Amino acid sequence: MSDDETIPTIAILGTGSMGSAILSGLLQPGVKITGGIRVTNRTRAKATELAKLPGVTSLALEDMPDANRTAVEGARIVLVAVKPAMVPDLLREIAGALAPGTIVISVAAGVTVDTFESLLPDTIPVLRSMPNTPALVGRGVTGLSAGTRSSDEDLALARTVFETVGTVVEVPESQLDALSTISGSGPAYVFLLIEELTKTAISKGFTAEQAAVLVNGTFQGASELLAQSDQTPEQLRIQVTSPKGTTERAVAVLQQANLKRTFDEATDAALARAKQLAAGA
Repeated sequence: MSDDETIPTIAILGTGSMGSAILSGLLQPGVKITGGIRVTNRTRAKATELAKLPGVTSLALEDMPDANRTAVEGARIVLVAVKPAMVPDLLREIAGALAPGTIVISVAAGVTVDTFESLLPDTIPVLRSMPNTPALVGRGVTGLSAGTRSSDEDLALARTVFETVGTVVEVPESQLDALSTISGSGPAYVFLLIEELTKTAISKGFTAEQAAVLVNGTFQGASELLAQSDQTPEQLRIQVTSPKGTTERAVAVLQQANLKRTFDEATDAALARAKQLAAGA
C-alpha cells in the first residue's frame, strides 16, 4: 500500500491462522488504521492475548455471546475468517448489525459470493478473497474477486487490506477456485518438494540437520534469486544446467517424470474438491 492510503475501522471475525496473519499485516509500521481494529475468537485466553496488541479491541465469544455483532457495529470493513461451515450462521447473526455500505470480505475457502449476498442485506457489498499461508510472514499472494454489489472503490479498499500481507491478484470469481489450486495450495506443493529432497539428502549420508541446511537454504536462495532477477524460471534453470553436466542429467530424469502432467492432475483434483465444497459436499 502507498504511504497516503489509510484503512478505516475493520473487524476480523475469527482469528485462526489466516485471520491472525491479516491482523499482523494491519499492525505493521506504516499501515494507517483510522478507526481501530476489532477481532473476535472463541476463547477468553486468546482474546486476552490479542487485547495486548496496540489499537486492537479483542472480544471472546466465551465471555460475550454477541461478540460478532458488537465487533461489526460501526465497522467499515468486515473480514469473515471463520471455518467455512460456520459462515451461514455467522452471516445470519451479524446481518442486522451491519451499517449500509459496510464491505464484507470472505476469507472462507469454498464459500461463494452468492452465499454471502443471499444472507446479507442488499445494501452490503461483498467480496471474496483467497490468501495463502505465506501471508503469515508478509509474503502472501491473495486472489481477490468482486461481488455483484461491490464498487471499484470497495475493491480498491479490499486490495489495500490484503497488500499489508503481500501481493494481490484480482480475478473474476469464476477463476478463484482455480487460483486456489495454484497459490492457495501452492505452499503445500513447495513444502512437499522440500520434504522429499530432504529425504534424498539424508539417504545420501547427510544428517537431518545438514539436509535441512542444504535443502531449505537452496529453496530460499533460489526463490530470492528469482524474485530479484529479471529472468524467467526457465532462463535461470538453463543457467544452472551446463551442457553434458551433472545437473543436465538430473533435470532430464525429472522431465521424463512429466511433472507438467502431474501438476495438471494434482490441481485438477484440488479444483474438483473446491467445487464439491462450494456445493456443500
